[in-house]
Amino acid sequence: MPVNIAILASGNGTNAQAIMDKIAAGVLNARLCLVVSNRPGAGVLERARKAGVPTLLLDHTAWADRTAYDAALVSAFREHGAEYIALAGYMRLVTAQFLRAFEGRVVNIHPSLLPSFPGLRGGADALAYGVTLTGCTAHFVDEAMDSGPVIIQAAVPVHAGENLESLMERIHALEHRIFPQALQWLAQGRVIRKDRLVCLAPTGAKRVRRRDDCLVWPPLEENF
Repeated sequence: MPVNIAILASGNGTNAQAIMDKIAAGVLNARLCLVVSNRPGAGVLERARKAGVPTLLLDHTAWADRTAYDAALVSAFREHGAEYIALAGYMRLVTAQFLRAFEGRVVNIHPSLLPSFPGLRGGADALAYGVTLTGCTAHFVDEAMDSGPVIIQAAVPVHAGENLESLMERIHALEHRIFPQALQWLAQGRVIRKDRLVCLAPTGAKRVRRRDDCLVWPPLEENF
């Protein structure tokens, strides 16, 4: 039976679109029960409406503080039956109160190989530092910024003289693959957590042959 996933996002919603596309293709065994944005005019809301997904604008500036705002989020997600919360470009920290309400069921996608380069400028910070490898990480969310246990990561080389736009284009393309994959593993009940260690229960699904220009671990499965 499909699990109910809710998305919380602040921007254009390309990761949300990737999730919706995988659900529509029958690859991700989930139902999007709600898409929430904290920013008026966020593109993610229009993407969800076009896909027939319920949407809600909760402008965070209308609440007195983060605690009150997150209480409204929790209420909305519970009302729509959300089982997992996917932070898909959500540009705010969530509170301990929010995490307690969905303990072990809040996941995020971040544009760097965590724990390196957390924060809003992960890709830009990695490029400025001069790394030769960077990438993206799907991880559980805890109370610190971008510090939760890792579910899956994808690494790409940084080409000599590459600009940020080119690098982020390649990173985002992998985000759109690994985030739905992580959600599918959660939907299948295959993700096993023990403290910070995350393991994946085996299955008969086919693995995707590794491409020469990236490394993904655990390996992506068929259709991701």
